[in-house]
Amino acid sequence: MTPRALITVLCALIAAPLTVSAASKDIYFDVPYVATPPAVVSTMLKLAGATPNDVVYDLGSGDGRIVIAAARDFKIKKGVGIDLDPELVNLATKNAKEAGVSDRVSFARGDIFKMDFKDATILTLYLLPDVNVSLRPRILDLAPGTRVVSHAFNMGDWVPDGADNVDMRRVYLWIVPAKVQGVWTATADGVPYRLELDQRYQNAGGKVKVGAKETAFEMGIVKSDVFTFTGAGPITFDGKVKGDTMTGTLTAGGKRTPVTFTRELK
Repeated sequence: MTPRALITVLCALIAAPLTVSAASKDIYFDVPYVATPPAVVSTMLKLAGATPNDVVYDLGSGDGRIVIAAARDFKIKKGVGIDLDPELVNLATKNAKEAGVSDRVSFARGDIFKMDFKDATILTLYLLPDVNVSLRPRILDLAPGTRVVSHAFNMGDWVPDGADNVDMRRVYLWIVPAKVQGVWTATADGVPYRLELDQRYQNAGGKVKVGAKETAFEMGIVKSDVFTFTGAGPITFDGKVKGDTMTGTLTAGGKRTPVTFTRELK
């Protein structure tokens, strides 16, 4: 077997459906479409917690089985598949009609690096690691709380929020975190508080000032739109992020106080 033939066989065994064009990434990935097994499809949707309120997008949708299963078995509100191969788009559309879910499921031919999937509440992937990492900035711009599930491949150094195994295959889950990086200020019980935050996915670090005194920042966690931090003292905050405000409860000196932090605009 020639090296090229061997590469083709290996790709057929481990590769994923891919929708990357040479124009979008200056690379052409010659990877054959490989369908996700039904048991893995079900595990992906269960891990994502799919419900009738969800909008599911599948990037590299192939024959459409993931969004079709989401509509048929989890009764999602809407499903959209995106694939670069027009024949697969036609096949998926036919399969959705035969499954009786074409009123809620549609498929589009397009480049996943250019297509709009901002209204997704669940995003499903069976791509390659480098493609996942290239998509990561767009994924992190999705609404906080969006669930992202990937069959087989991770997101580089973005640690998953959950994972599962089925039939010797790995499925990963990430929850898009709210953006908390920046400078936040608030006043609680007449005392000014100032947070200077850096963020790396679900984790935040930085500085916290209470009045004129800087206090050690110990830990910050972002999960969906919920942000919690702990500082020396101890000081804790637990609240929800909405744009440039964080509203929640600050605990200092054993006293709990409702507070709203506001992000300073540049």
